[in-house]
Amino acid sequence: MSTLFRWLLRIAGGLVFLTVLAVLGVYYLASRSLPDYDKTLRVAGLSAPVEIVRDTADVPHVFAESDRDVFFGLGYAHAQDRLWQMITLRRTVQGRLSEVFGARTLPVDRLMRRFDLYRLAIASVPAQDARTSAALTAYAAGVNARLAEINRDALGRGAPEMFLFDAPVAPWQPADSIAIGKLMAVQLSGALEDEVQRARVSLSLPEPSMLQDILPDAPGAAIAAPGYAQVMPGVIPGAASTRLASAAGLDDFGLPRSSLSPFPRPGQEGASNAFAAAPSRSASGGTLLANDPHLGFSAPAIWYLARLELQQGGVIGATIPGIPSILSGRSHFLGWGLTSSYLDDLDVFMEEVNPENPEQYRTPEGWAPFESRKSIINVKDGAPVTLTLRWTENGPVLPGSHFRLASVTPQGHVASVSWTALSEADTTLSAGVGLMYARNIDEAIAATEAHVAPSQNLTLADASGIAMKTIGAMPARDPASDTQGRLPALGWQPQNRWQGMLPYSRNPEFVNPRGGLLGNTNNKFIDRPFPEHVTFDWGDTQRIHRWQRLMQTRQVHTRDSFIEAQLDTVSFTARSLLPLIGRDLWFTGDPAPEGTPERLRQDALTLLAEWNGEMNEHLPEPLLYAAWLRALQEKLIRDELGPVADDFIHVDPVFIERVFRDIDGARRWCDILQSTPRESCSDIARQSLDTALLWISERYGDNLESLRWGDLHQAAHDHPVLGDVPVLRYFVNIRQSTSGGDNTLMRGRTVGTGENPFLNVHGAGFRGVYDFADPDSSVFITSTGQSGHPLSRHYDDLGELWRRGEYIPMSLDEALARAASVGVTRLEPR
Repeated sequence: MSTLFRWLLRIAGGLVFLTVLAVLGVYYLASRSLPDYDKTLRVAGLSAPVEIVRDTADVPHVFAESDRDVFFGLGYAHAQDRLWQMITLRRTVQGRLSEVFGARTLPVDRLMRRFDLYRLAIASVPAQDARTSAALTAYAAGVNARLAEINRDALGRGAPEMFLFDAPVAPWQPADSIAIGKLMAVQLSGALEDEVQRARVSLSLPEPSMLQDILPDAPGAAIAAPGYAQVMPGVIPGAASTRLASAAGLDDFGLPRSSLSPFPRPGQEGASNAFAAAPSRSASGGTLLANDPHLGFSAPAIWYLARLELQQGGVIGATIPGIPSILSGRSHFLGWGLTSSYLDDLDVFMEEVNPENPEQYRTPEGWAPFESRKSIINVKDGAPVTLTLRWTENGPVLPGSHFRLASVTPQGHVASVSWTALSEADTTLSAGVGLMYARNIDEAIAATEAHVAPSQNLTLADASGIAMKTIGAMPARDPASDTQGRLPALGWQPQNRWQGMLPYSRNPEFVNPRGGLLGNTNNKFIDRPFPEHVTFDWGDTQRIHRWQRLMQTRQVHTRDSFIEAQLDTVSFTARSLLPLIGRDLWFTGDPAPEGTPERLRQDALTLLAEWNGEMNEHLPEPLLYAAWLRALQEKLIRDELGPVADDFIHVDPVFIERVFRDIDGARRWCDILQSTPRESCSDIARQSLDTALLWISERYGDNLESLRWGDLHQAAHDHPVLGDVPVLRYFVNIRQSTSGGDNTLMRGRTVGTGENPFLNVHGAGFRGVYDFADPDSSVFITSTGQSGHPLSRHYDDLGELWRRGEYIPMSLDEALARAASVGVTRLEPR
């Protein structure tokens, strides 16, 4: 027996030794790719030495004798810290993820190939101006210098993920940067889903007039829109309400399930806040600007902070690895920020297929052949997949399985898409580079005429003034359009087709407004008739009210008051809706014993009655409110819409307000059609609160005071590839308890579905506040860290500051950057 025990002990000891040895081996190989920031390196492609000074937050400050070499240094720095992210973004837009990840990413590749964005990026390279072409070439050379160094010195393949997903890495090309810009257009666009949703809802409602309730227009004059069945012959009313089976690899919205998919789920399209104050509204007498663009969270964040010392002066702010420009930031002369404009830059068309020849479709001149070509997707550990890509005069043809197009496509038709991002002469990157060189507002507005897609609202501040300009191509539509771009339209009808683009002068522009303040929270900012309306589907109807209150309660503002507004978590929506939906419930009913549903409801109502609407992570009230509103909307719409109600994963406050104020008879939504009694809105409000409390108590218990909003509303910065891998996910995912919510200025957009619908998945991955009275007191922050390497201390070091609402200096003082640097990389010409 003792002999057996000794052998078991030896085996166990050997296994422990081998495990430790394996862990040390993995750590050694992974750590080889950790960049050394303090070194001198000789590289090809430089005309003079370049210095990359890393400050204490690992923000690179790039110094060189020429602008071309500065962009070379930025490319090298991006590749040092975010190589895996850059390569993955490039593969995504190329439709080549499956070469590395196998069949699970095939749905992403199929859809990206159909849009053909990478080919369009290659075609756009010659369209760039000379300065941008030089920047693109130099930037690519900098990335390739890092790749050459990795190969020469065996630096762990450049990133730990490269060991797990081994695949050749091609040299970086100028087209790659343009393609990643186009990928951003994908992530910011929800117009296609909006058109399909409106058509599906139109086909499902018992009364066409109810469409204005459930999909209300932003405040302003309501636009009378036809029902989808009126404009689409052959489509069957009610058909969309049939529950659709999800195609392989697609979710219930017809979008790829993969965590690498760039296609946003409903409610997670681009958003942002930007606001500015003129000297007359600034305590210091200088202009102020704040910006926090909102995108889906990931680890690392999409944003990367950098400073470029160009010949005319320094530029500092947020970049996206792969793109050689500061997208939101400041120079010595100018500050700029971006918000999604929600410009309607995409239309869906139904193309009639020739019943005699399926290779032809109807045009205004008669039948014409589809433009077709084959595309082969190589799949790791699987057979190659061949796609037939088809285009019409309107744009690429998409399968009915994607975006749930089949539910709104008449028999004998296919869907195609016109979209400004499908330009073969996309000069958006030239606009971004030109913006860095602009010395005042006028030059900035002129430079961004080249911006094509995605459309943005550009907020500007120079030494003496402020402005906002909508940038991006605006489609010219016929005033006689059948659907005004709100619904899929017949593709061969001339009045439905685009007629080129509107002149840049027609893009909305606001310069030095009389009140001295400018702001945009994706809200409706202009009221022009179709076809110069900008959009019917604005991104915000709620945050703007809170912003206006914060701005108007002060005569003058400071950097700190702008920071306060960026971090504000008071929900205007909660303050306005709770008195409406609870007006017949507050402090009513007989006393109820402890432990009964009636007592739980009374306790919840007491808490909510005394709440000020602050979505603080430490409070229970935000969870009670959010769960109640979620259950309430579900109760209101399920009987009218059936399975189409699944499309509505976020609460629409304007819809709830219309119902409880009975605007245009919207109270009818409160009556449950399938029941005999006639329910009132108070009945539905009470039942919904009970449903929400039951959901909460089953998961978290009946002690309402112990609930914490932040336990559910965690910011989910998950690694898009390793985030679901057991054990590894604890090292690569960054989860943080956060305040805010769907409709607060410090926006934390919830996922809306799944086991925890309140998980925070979309928000301000970058925040910046620029003070032109004292530019070096400007500040910024990102939501994770600069490095994409999980073993780096800079992988998540900025995340805790971001969660606490803290910032780091945004200074162009070279001495300050050098004083406490974590390393200086010197690149010398070979």
